[in-house]
Amino acid sequence: MAQPIIHKLEAESHVADALASYIADLSAKFIAAKGSFSVVLSGGSLIDTLRKLVEPPYISSIDWSKWLIFFLDERVVPHDHPDSNCKLATDGFLCKVPIPKSNIHPIKEKLSPEDAANEYEQRLKDLVSNGTLKTSPKTGFAKFDLMLIGMGPDGHVASLFCWHFQRFEKTKWVTFITDSPKPPPPRITFTFPLINSASEIAMVVTGEDAADAIKVALGKNASVGYPLPVQKVKPEGNLTWFLDAAATSELD
Repeated sequence: MAQPIIHKLEAESHVADALASYIADLSAKFIAAKGSFSVVLSGGSLIDTLRKLVEPPYISSIDWSKWLIFFLDERVVPHDHPDSNCKLATDGFLCKVPIPKSNIHPIKEKLSPEDAANEYEQRLKDLVSNGTLKTSPKTGFAKFDLMLIGMGPDGHVASLFCWHFQRFEKTKWVTFITDSPKPPPPRITFTFPLINSASEIAMVVTGEDAADAIKVALGKNASVGYPLPVQKVKPEGNLTWFLDAAATSELD
């Protein structure tokens, strides 16, 4: 893994600007190289921070028809439920850009958490088999072009929480939990081996409520003590942090 790139920006609006430029550049790069751009979305405030992509110059310059959309984690609820990451992403971003519906891959509805996780993993493996997705030669896991990841105030990423055994999963691509400390409790989530097989990961963290976890993850004592889940994000490719002043307010 290369050394992380850390962008410390003044305000969330500056993060949104920098993130849009970064994503647009990667989109052009991967589409030119292989004809598609696979993007993994997480929920929370990240979707709002993507807002600059639906404005000029990006809205008309990006080849949206080549984008493939996946979900880092999802609440096991219907797609139209207020807690659904799919609904959040659709309302805040996907409905505003011309990505073909067939290129968007939400979880399957009306399944148990375990069955939903198994179905999503199998779907990813089928997309590998038909050549839509590539695999990492190092791990054999699917290799996404870009993962856009947020972080909770407790340092969790995806639905991989500090005291859940799922953060130690080594073989599954997608796993499930039924007792999330944040509602709703049933969820599915990518595992760290799948996350870390990505070519590019953007960690997008804004707001003062993240400052303590950012201090633990990026401060001078980051290697001391029991690591937060966010500290397990170590991709084969590049890791780029996008942080505002509020999130970095506790750093020395």
